[in-house]
Amino acid sequence: MSRPDRLFDLLQLLRDGRLHRAEDLAAELKVSQRTLYRYMDRLVASGVPIVGQRGVGYRLRNEIVLPPLTLTPDELEALQLGIAIVAETPDPALKSSALSLAARLDAALPAEPLPPDAAWKQEFAPSLSIARGFSHMPVLRSAIAGRQKLRLVMQGQSGTMRPLKLDHVGRVWTLAVWCEDSAGFRDIRVDLIESVTPLPELFVDEPGKRLRDRP
Repeated sequence: MSRPDRLFDLLQLLRDGRLHRAEDLAAELKVSQRTLYRYMDRLVASGVPIVGQRGVGYRLRNEIVLPPLTLTPDELEALQLGIAIVAETPDPALKSSALSLAARLDAALPAEPLPPDAAWKQEFAPSLSIARGFSHMPVLRSAIAGRQKLRLVMQGQSGTMRPLKLDHVGRVWTLAVWCEDSAGFRDIRVDLIESVTPLPELFVDEPGKRLRDRP
């Protein structure tokens, strides 16, 4: 039997979550204890969540280990949004798991300091309700891709906007727009948008109104 096959068989033996003595595992695999120890070291080095030590025993922790992942910006946005929605569920266990995952994800992400004019976004994070704005996401994305003007209503205010970009810092989502009414750029919190109405009017890039022209 090849080593990869024995490693797989060893992993199968550990899947019950119980504590196994090295001598018992070695006998089951028909290898020496010294070889068994090498197998254990190899599994641990590969990221398998095994706890224990020589002379005591080994068991498999109830965890799922993922290999290093490289996410696209869109995939990261989808993951962040999904966590935010689950974090608002009334199920205490699901909510706790979502918040724990959010903290681990934030710790793993590269640190990117916020510019001074965007620091306000983080202040709203504890009370942010992403799920309220989730239903608007398909319309907002479609309007950005199609360069379609929108009528937005938020907190009793309304205006005609050119949607330019959806952005997020952690789970704080904002929509960058050119506001036709105030003739200026704005960052709008997506969770505060009450309604979105696509307008029949499209827009084209104009100097001073493009995303790259924003101060």
